[in-house]
Amino acid sequence: MSILRVALLQMTACGNDQDANLEKGERYCRRAAEAGADIALFPEMWNVGYSCGFDDETDDPRPAWEAQAVGEGDPFVVHFRKLARELGMAIALTYLERWEGPPRNTVSLIDRRGEVALTYAKVHTCDFFPMESCCTPGDGFRVSELEMAAGPVQFGAMICYDREHPESARMLMLQGAEIILTPNACGLQSLRLGQFRSRAFENSVGVAMTNYASPHPYCNGHSVAFDSRGALIVEAGKGEGIFTAAFDLDELREHRSKTFWGNAYRRPHRYGLLTSMQVDEPFIRQNGLGEPFERARR
Repeated sequence: MSILRVALLQMTACGNDQDANLEKGERYCRRAAEAGADIALFPEMWNVGYSCGFDDETDDPRPAWEAQAVGEGDPFVVHFRKLARELGMAIALTYLERWEGPPRNTVSLIDRRGEVALTYAKVHTCDFFPMESCCTPGDGFRVSELEMAAGPVQFGAMICYDREHPESARMLMLQGAEIILTPNACGLQSLRLGQFRSRAFENSVGVAMTNYASPHPYCNGHSVAFDSRGALIVEAGKGEGIFTAAFDLDELREHRSKTFWGNAYRRPHRYGLLTSMQVDEPFIRQNGLGEPFERARR
């Protein structure tokens, strides 16, 4: 069998203390590598612990929020690139990314040689939430091949609210993704877990999601992974820990070669309405800043 082991790093953050989060993230990565993981997956926006800073009494909290953003060349990201190379383990690192204009909610997939193979910014930002209304959405979904111990694997990424839109996983599947990595920061109740399971089943892909552990203002652990048939591989409880999802790549590829899900029997020429920008009641909304939500503005 050809096995890929994804370590779900279910942690509580040290608020937005980036030095403390770096130290804790490194410690968990080292533990994951010692346990034989091929790749370590962080929860969403780890460098600031998904701490919004929008709950204080500052008239405009955005400058302080944006000041926490880091770039691929900054010490926080470079540190984990060096760590990936040292450990010989890929790392899916999440952070608030400095950008031209508002920052982005980002994951960088670092290969085991320490090179950034893929950087993805969250497309479906939670614009009903003030913090993410102040983020620049990503401009598309991307897939990258990484050379793992088990051979080459096609990886895609989506972040939290992305997984609640079926188009996200579908776009990644259509580009050849075999495994979809999903950093998360929200409560994972049974309906959301079932929804995530459906993303695996309907696209014939493996999916792995890391959430923040309890206690957290709105996260409850339950990091989870499903195989390409929608079968549960691992589900965490509420507390901290490293939970390993072992994907059988031979079985996944055998299933994908015969399934009638995924892209086998679709009729995309009948789906034109899916790309329409028109929105009617009852779905007209404001964003988290009280402004009309204009989906094409950013």
